[in-house]
Amino acid sequence: MPLPSNPETVDVGAQLVDILHKVFGPQPGFRPAHAKGLLIKGTFIPTPDASTLSIAQHFQQETPILARFSNATGFPQIPDTDPNANPRGLAIRFILAESPRQLHTDIITHSTPFFPAKDGPDAVSFFTALVNGSIKEHLSTHTAAREFIQAPKPLPRSLSSEQFFGINAFKFVDRDGGETFIRYRIIPREGVLYLTPEEVEGLDSNYLFDSVAGILGQGPVLDIVVQIAEEGDVTDDCTIRWPETRKLVKIGSISFDRVMDDNAAEQKKIIFDPVPRVVGIEPSDDPLIDVRAALYLISGRERRAA
Repeated sequence: MPLPSNPETVDVGAQLVDILHKVFGPQPGFRPAHAKGLLIKGTFIPTPDASTLSIAQHFQQETPILARFSNATGFPQIPDTDPNANPRGLAIRFILAESPRQLHTDIITHSTPFFPAKDGPDAVSFFTALVNGSIKEHLSTHTAAREFIQAPKPLPRSLSSEQFFGINAFKFVDRDGGETFIRYRIIPREGVLYLTPEEVEGLDSNYLFDSVAGILGQGPVLDIVVQIAEEGDVTDDCTIRWPETRKLVKIGSISFDRVMDDNAAEQKKIIFDPVPRVVGIEPSDDPLIDVRAALYLISGRERRAA
């Protein structure tokens, strides 16, 4: 996973890593955001619609995956019951080959369709406002950040009852060279289910990750769906959401087999990549894709060196 070629993008990624350390304090060996997590192995089975939309390898065949569920913030011990643990994160790695070196492509999502910034400078401004105490002023002039902060933060019943959204747009390329812009969604098969305030009382601080036992060996638990853009839909600004009337196409299902061995060590090592880097899927012109790639790689190298 190389750094983006634009040095300004790399600089913004480095700035964001530094700012996040100021927000949450240094936590050596952990991510500066979404620090608490769990790696789980499983399988992705594509639908026929997936292979119609894109020639990507994992849309043609059953593919092993490695998924990471996570809580928000840079605090590795944040209780699952803390409202600030939202939005939750789910990153999925599709393992396309294991030798002579691993080839993969990733999807990165979180549990809200909102995002506080449209590009790198906007993200720097948002997180800087959190550090210096000027967040109220920032929210008064930045609608997307205000919507992100004010979005409901319900607690999911389990790892299999939360929905996730890919905020960035990507381009699928089919066998004839046809192009379709999409955004990912991950939908729980049992439905989106949240706890009531009364149910939250007395819950263990690790209740959500302890629920992993309920999703292992149970067959398909999550469906991956893509929202299809129509002509005129914005694909280079993640803060502009597409209408809910846009078509949703199921492209596959995910089942989980086991929790990964040496979980803490593997979480320290793995770096998820927002850039697809697979034939059949291309990034859109959304500038945040490369900014996130820079941030993840810089923080990942720092994490591995800790």
